[in-house]
Amino acid sequence: MTTRSRRTAVLAAALVLGTGAAACGSGDPGAGPDGKVVITFWDDNGGPARTPVWQRIIAEFQKANPTIEVRYVGIPISQAQQRYDAAIAGGEPPDVGGVTSAMLSNLVAQEALEPVDDRISDGALNGRLNQQVVNTVKATVADGRIYMVPLSTNMGVFWYRTDWFSAAGLEVPQNWDDFYAAAQRLTRAGKDRHGYTIRGGAGSIAQLLEVLYAQSGITEIFDAAGRATVDDPRNVAALERYAALYKRVTPEADYNNDYVKMVAQFDGGGIGMMQHNLGSYNDHVKTLGADRVAAMAVPRSGSGVRTILSNPVTGIGLFAGGEKQDAAFKFAEFAASKAMNSHWAEKTGVLPANTEVNDEPWIKKLQHVDMAVKVLNDPATRVVQMPYHLPEFNTITKTDAEPQFQKVLLGQLTAEDFLGEMAARLTAAQAAYRQRHSG
Repeated sequence: MTTRSRRTAVLAAALVLGTGAAACGSGDPGAGPDGKVVITFWDDNGGPARTPVWQRIIAEFQKANPTIEVRYVGIPISQAQQRYDAAIAGGEPPDVGGVTSAMLSNLVAQEALEPVDDRISDGALNGRLNQQVVNTVKATVADGRIYMVPLSTNMGVFWYRTDWFSAAGLEVPQNWDDFYAAAQRLTRAGKDRHGYTIRGGAGSIAQLLEVLYAQSGITEIFDAAGRATVDDPRNVAALERYAALYKRVTPEADYNNDYVKMVAQFDGGGIGMMQHNLGSYNDHVKTLGADRVAAMAVPRSGSGVRTILSNPVTGIGLFAGGEKQDAAFKFAEFAASKAMNSHWAEKTGVLPANTEVNDEPWIKKLQHVDMAVKVLNDPATRVVQMPYHLPEFNTITKTDAEPQFQKVLLGQLTAEDFLGEMAARLTAAQAAYRQRHSG
């Protein structure tokens, strides 16, 4: 589909929606009555948690740049993509807006965003952005350019009961042999205590892939020929070992576990370790207390390599076609500066993209963030870039693969057949993507 036909299709959707999104876009006057340059900023996750953070950043920006006024529009995260599409189709996008790497492929395909590579390299952020985060942004689009100023990312970790580890005389696992041994040691079958909980229901596949690639040490989802590495024999062996934990050191109900059930089990006091990301910290601390829970990095592979999956990156995009892009970039650059990126990361519980924030005192006070920042900024860490650029990725790894993984746990499907099917579909999707973007 051409860019013109995509926009026509989305415009039709916008007319059906009947939202006022377009009216809030760059149709605002270019200058206010006092002569200020006016830019409109859309927050793609507006609400009580994040809106006050942006209000602080905007206030500080306007104090430092008195000739620029930023008009804030908060959009619920569930509506963000739809509102952007409608505004783009109607020719009234904002000047600047919050985006994630999960949105980039769609927005860039519509030619809706301006690349910011040159602006970053020529400005105050040059050399100050975490390269792993920048690589994730580049990997999301076909031309490998940077289409947003990155602010933050997340990281997969293993939460563990520090009191259980202490009572069992266990050290924090550094490799997978240690991890499996700890899961066994922490299990007390007769006391309804389990060393680990597997996420077998909704949202299971991203966590599963991190476990597999972390064990195998493979660092790419696709090889040079474009073939998916998911069914590499090392990943198959890793899945066989992992699935063998089910019912041996985990609850039987795990095959149907989603996030809510998994957290309820862990925070309820019956689980020694669980896998998630930094975002569940408050849930654990609220129930267990900060002195009984901590986060550990994904263990290293047998070869000593630590591989982690890329997580979606949050940032700010400059929308194409506007006449106020210098002012818009100045705002994005300010939001990613040390002071503002530190404020953003601390208040939203994420990992800052600006490496100058890494030594901030608040990071040192939070064990899980301090650990994750060190791992993300360790040159030896290898980030496996998830193929968010593939339109079929969510269907392959969520809708289709989740029930198949449950069959693996239940012994109804082999690890080899499960991963083989996923690999075949990912390979086909990657080939189609390459064909669409060749030449």
